[in-house]
Amino acid sequence: MELTHSATPKLQHFALLAGLEAAVRGILIATIPLAVYDALGTAHGLSTVYFVAGLITLFWGLMVPRLTQIWPRRWVYSGGCGLYLIAMFLFVIGQSWSVQLGILIMGMATVTCFVCFNAYVLDYVPRADLGRTQSMQMVYAAAPWAVGPMSGVYLHAVSPSLPFLIAGCFACLQFAVFWMLRLGSGKQITRAKGPAVNPLAFLGRFFRQPRLIAGWMFAVIRSCGWWVYVVYVPIFCIEAGLGNQLGGIMLSVTNATLLLSPFMAAWVRRRSVRVSLRLALAYCAVFFIAATMFSFLPWVTIVCLFAGSFGLVMLDVVGGLPFMMSVKPSERAEMAAVFSSFRDVSGIVTPGMAWLVLFVAPLNFIFAASGLAFVGAYVVAGKLHPRLGAPRATLL
Repeated sequence: MELTHSATPKLQHFALLAGLEAAVRGILIATIPLAVYDALGTAHGLSTVYFVAGLITLFWGLMVPRLTQIWPRRWVYSGGCGLYLIAMFLFVIGQSWSVQLGILIMGMATVTCFVCFNAYVLDYVPRADLGRTQSMQMVYAAAPWAVGPMSGVYLHAVSPSLPFLIAGCFACLQFAVFWMLRLGSGKQITRAKGPAVNPLAFLGRFFRQPRLIAGWMFAVIRSCGWWVYVVYVPIFCIEAGLGNQLGGIMLSVTNATLLLSPFMAAWVRRRSVRVSLRLALAYCAVFFIAATMFSFLPWVTIVCLFAGSFGLVMLDVVGGLPFMMSVKPSERAEMAAVFSSFRDVSGIVTPGMAWLVLFVAPLNFIFAASGLAFVGAYVVAGKLHPRLGAPRATLL
């Protein structure tokens, strides 16, 4: 029987792939730190492993476009799914060396699939529909991100290898669905013939385009906000005597609000990207800074952070649009790789920032530092074109 497929992928197809990858990563987001801590025994060792893995993954992501020049993109994406399976196998082994290597392979898998996926989106999704496809992806990913963290922790308590085996099954399903969709290697837009481009040479083109730099910066700061919410809010809860379960519950509830992303996207479409982005950044800044100001009342701090997390969800909807709407068609794969680096950069910057803050101030000042980053992004967002992402008038 031949596989049937649409000549032009639909928005739902990309959302389905995003949802399946969210299932792989969602069930492990709270489980992997437990596995690393069990294997290494210290929080310091955990931080070191993540820092080194982040550095290596950052450079790996920049090399992915070169891989798509050597092999068709469909094989590179498939290789990313294969890396997920290798990582799951290493985690199941459960030894110190295998867990450390598993974190690195997991990061490489994520960035490989992310770069290829975004290149496909830029190939097949019209510029005017980028906001809609972003929100649809978030809807499909909402359930995995909401249910996954708590499920992973529960399954890890039953059997340490169980969540990794289930994540491996989702990785296989992601691979199968990708090949059923027959996305191929995307649309091929070629430049004039010449020598192959150095895999790092496109960084120069990136740094010569202020709009791309600003768009990438928004993604980094948004990701840093999530890092603070996912990692340091639970620590604050424990130190404030609120228990070790509250942080996980907050994360699950916040992730469930991804279901509201279509309404957020519709709200963005009625305005411009600049207006929507600045409002979301200002919203986050107010609540994250307030969380530090009211830290002498732990429950008020938690309420402020929980309220601020809805701004992070809004930034997930609109934060990537300035970059994706500014990419030239001939640079899709390369700039998708640059864009994907925001995950690894935030994974390096956030622990570094937290270390500096904790060196001179209590933990609650990490929230204020994040809030000040949102303020800086708010100022930069004011320089975006006023009509970016706004509906265009048509002549009858």
